[in-house]
Amino acid sequence: MSIDLWNDLLACLDLSPSQADGTSGYEGRNQRLTYHRLFGGQLLAQCVRAASLTCPDKGVKSLHVLFPRAGSADEPVRYEVERHHEGGTFATLAVTARQSRGVIATASVSLHTAEDGRDHQTTAAVPAVPGEEHRVDLDLLPWETRTTADLDSPKPEAPELELWLRSRPLEHDAEALAPALTAYATDLTLIGTALRPVDGVSQRDAGTAFISAVTSHTLWFHRPFRTDAWLLLRQHSPLLAHGRSFGRGDVLTEDGSLVASYAQEALLRFKG
Repeated sequence: MSIDLWNDLLACLDLSPSQADGTSGYEGRNQRLTYHRLFGGQLLAQCVRAASLTCPDKGVKSLHVLFPRAGSADEPVRYEVERHHEGGTFATLAVTARQSRGVIATASVSLHTAEDGRDHQTTAAVPAVPGEEHRVDLDLLPWETRTTADLDSPKPEAPELELWLRSRPLEHDAEALAPALTAYATDLTLIGTALRPVDGVSQRDAGTAFISAVTSHTLWFHRPFRTDAWLLLRQHSPLLAHGRSFGRGDVLTEDGSLVASYAQEALLRFKG
């Protein structure tokens, strides 16, 4: 049976309230993917949603997520939320993602009520969105993506990537869902970016030439935005060493507004 991956992802973001062992939280179903484990982007997105539902009058400002073990796609994920602080403008939460085998992710989340203030940014100019001929299909991103780079090329390239993406139209909750959808998207291509300088290897060699797993992921959200307008993920991997890769990126709108930033560390071991 064919699965509509976009609506499947939206369904995963529709968390249900839950109660277990006297602790309140939320439960999220998993994507129906032919993937060997739970995609970390799903866990990132659901952590964002759990925090947003806990403090609906504030927006997620930042989160730092650790992935201590792989999750199982055969079991829903329970998100336990602990309030460390909640004031008039800021809140700090701890979100723990659990399955029967134990903790699969922990998140420290900061939330903030938007305030008026000075506005200034310093970033490189944003290029024009590449044409339709640069459209690419990335299996786990169920929306339109374009790039002039080839992440599957075995030729050595600079460890950089500019990836444009635009989700399907969102009539309701467009800004509310944007942080979760963007968190999901930022988890997919940083390891591939780190591999670009390696001669003869690309991201498609996962499981054969190398093994990889994201160990931590951090995001910062700067301004309100939508995902159904073009966004540029501009990312760079400055380091691959000691069996780990590190990468970071910015999310910019088509008119150049910086709306989010992110960074990731991953296990990256080469075979042979």
